[in-house]
Amino acid sequence: AETIDADGAIVTPGFTDLHTHYDGQVSWDSDIAPSSLHGVTTCVMGNCGVGFAPVRAKDRKRLVELMEGVEDIPGSALAEGIRWDWESFPEYMDALDRSPRAVDVVCQITHDPLRVFVMGERAFAGSTATDEDIAEMRRLVREAVIAGAAGFSTGRSDNHRSVDGSDTPAAEATARELAGIAAGLEGLDHGVLQAVSDFDMEKSLQSFDAEFDVLERMAEAAPGHRMSISLMQRDLDTTQWKKIIARAERAKERGLDIRLQVGARGIGVLLGFEATFHPFIGFPSYKKIAHLPLPERVAAMRDPAFKARVLEEKSDKIAGDGSNVPPMADRFLANIDFISMRMFRLGERPNYEPPKEESLFAEAMRTGKRPLEVIYDALLENDGKELLYFPVYNYAGFDLDAVHEMLSHPLALPGLSDGGAHVGTVCDASFPTFMLTHWVRDRARGRFPLERVVKMMTHDTSRHVGLVDRGTIAPGQRADLNVIDLERLRLDRPGLVADLPAGGKRLVQRAEG
Repeated sequence: AETIDADGAIVTPGFTDLHTHYDGQVSWDSDIAPSSLHGVTTCVMGNCGVGFAPVRAKDRKRLVELMEGVEDIPGSALAEGIRWDWESFPEYMDALDRSPRAVDVVCQITHDPLRVFVMGERAFAGSTATDEDIAEMRRLVREAVIAGAAGFSTGRSDNHRSVDGSDTPAAEATARELAGIAAGLEGLDHGVLQAVSDFDMEKSLQSFDAEFDVLERMAEAAPGHRMSISLMQRDLDTTQWKKIIARAERAKERGLDIRLQVGARGIGVLLGFEATFHPFIGFPSYKKIAHLPLPERVAAMRDPAFKARVLEEKSDKIAGDGSNVPPMADRFLANIDFISMRMFRLGERPNYEPPKEESLFAEAMRTGKRPLEVIYDALLENDGKELLYFPVYNYAGFDLDAVHEMLSHPLALPGLSDGGAHVGTVCDASFPTFMLTHWVRDRARGRFPLERVVKMMTHDTSRHVGLVDRGTIAPGQRADLNVIDLERLRLDRPGLVADLPAGGKRLVQRAEG
């Protein structure tokens, strides 16, 4: 029907994104955007232990609240957009098969809904799973993988909360439970394990090895099957990522295939008056106008008297007491001057490796203003639509050198884009485009060869999850292709669009080239 002249362009296999959260969005969005805007032709859903199957009708609302809390997807959009024409996991996949899509989706069965399905209210009460519970979860995982699921995922992060602030059902699952479930993959010809953990850094700096032991027990229970875990540089222990690599290397020597999912850049948030969060969200005077339309809020905040009043206030707590906001948010707000050292204007041409000299703190030092005032003024730019970039993780050294070292490791897989999630705080579904622009073409030092980056995002990610019919350009492979003008390739500024069900809004970032 159409011939594309690719002379002078790069032709690659379609990208496989290992870490997305389109589990609800796939019900209403045939485009699977924004991932499909960045060359992704296969999205692996069902990460971090949150999803929507299996599910009984009485638990649907609870699963929506979990996804809203953990992944910042508007509950109203999920409630209106999801069709719920399934109960079991195979029925969920059948329901997805009935909908046309621009790209492929791959499902993983997730721990939280599985636990709720088997344990009912006991799952929310943090009860320990019985032998009978574990046996039934193992049976259902095996059933799902035989029916075509890619594997099983679990989430073990203190920052993951339901919308009411409570722990996720599987947050404190025991090694016995995880190993018992993972054993459901034994003897099958495919099936991966995926886990996210902060290694209990909130609880004890001494518990790293104990937490890694739990994940190793899980991997040991499924011999011959791969596991992937998240790898990032955290501020509470900026060398933790090196410990994770060392443990993964030792596991590899013992025959356990534990891979490390690495983000392409800083793992952080976008702050703005239209985004989910911004530094003034808990200030008493701001809370009085928070309900107003953006133009009216901006007009109020430009009043010198209002500004002076806000700048003398302290933020109320925004975490706890039924809030799904992670506790780290209050720590940030209490130390806003220090945090401003890592806040940057995103601007029209986003720079995701900005130097320290471009931080809002540095601007405050140059101008003699308080950092909070500089933040206040910056957020009001562009009629209140300006976004501030705050890399929470992977940016302790004010550069991406640690990320380069992570991506260089032979156990690394590009991941953690969270496509479809955190819709009001991040837009990291653009990771594939960033990999090609920043890491191949633009970075002043430590770039990667084009061929290596393409192989990582196509062949390596596809083979990890068990897909052998894509990831290379060859006869018999799926004709999922990208045609890329590398010289012209660039990321646009993220923008807020109101295209979710029930009028929900999300950040979307497009690419040119």
